[in-house]
Amino acid sequence: MSNALSADSISSGGSTSESPVESPTPAAAVSVEKLAVHRGKHLAVNGLSFTAEMGQVTALLGPNGAGKTTTVETCEGFHKASAGSITVLGLDSRRHHKELTARVGVMLQDGGVPLGSKADEALRYMASLYANPLDPDELADTLGLNAVTSTYRRMSGGEQQKLKFAISIIGRPEVVFLDEPTAGMDLETRNVVWEIIHSLRAAGVGIILTTHQMEDVERLADKIVLINNGQLVAEGSPVEFTQQDRASIRFNAAVGIDFSTLSAELDDHLSVEEFAPGSYRIMSASDVETLAKLTNWCVANSIPLTSVSTEQERLEDVITRLDLQGGEL
Repeated sequence: MSNALSADSISSGGSTSESPVESPTPAAAVSVEKLAVHRGKHLAVNGLSFTAEMGQVTALLGPNGAGKTTTVETCEGFHKASAGSITVLGLDSRRHHKELTARVGVMLQDGGVPLGSKADEALRYMASLYANPLDPDELADTLGLNAVTSTYRRMSGGEQQKLKFAISIIGRPEVVFLDEPTAGMDLETRNVVWEIIHSLRAAGVGIILTTHQMEDVERLADKIVLINNGQLVAEGSPVEFTQQDRASIRFNAAVGIDFSTLSAELDDHLSVEEFAPGSYRIMSASDVETLAKLTNWCVANSIPLTSVSTEQERLEDVITRLDLQGGEL
């Protein structure tokens, strides 16, 4: 794999041979207002509002079934909103779906590539649809796709992800939707993809990212939009999510210890979680006081601790807590 593409090489702007609808330069890449979307009888998205700015990475996060995929696919114009509105680059996402196709890149979770096509064939075909695409050979070389000779159906999961990512950016999009872009990739390829996304952002591209990989969020996101049950739970920068008066107390002890009596003594309805066999965690607003209660309880109950540490609440911990509590920052 060669060095990642630069912002200058990405930013020349591209469009398909069909002229897009002209619109004023929008303040936001994507604007979602009071969106509701039904999937059959199920209300998958329920009054959701958020914006994704140009030149930023907006991470749309939430547990499985939160409504992320439905939201993104509606933004991409594949679903009809039951209520509310979505604009992409200042245009209605469904009414101007054909025009936006020229200006928006989409990395689908499933499909989007003919099963019998090879990487070079797929990239050259997609490049032919745009007036000023990225060079398909350079892009393939950057992502290590030039060494992949299998058809899409026989590629590994990581190779398929690389090809779908390449297809999503080959037309020099102004906005790009990335769904789990680094899933299944080795560390070297992930670093290359991260660099390319940084270059896209530096070139002014608006990027909407959905992922369960917290390292992707920590490395890339300017803004986090956390949703659950189709509704907004919290939004803000990663710094705003993690700069709170909460600490994570982690300790190791025997597997399967019943800490229910300790949990009853902890303030603010805190509880002890065994997140891995013999590894425990307490999220606390007052780590010194909680640490004292923990050690005193262990001494009283003759439970040896093999290690104890405290640290600022991590982004993954914050996301988990807010998902469960439905809280706000």
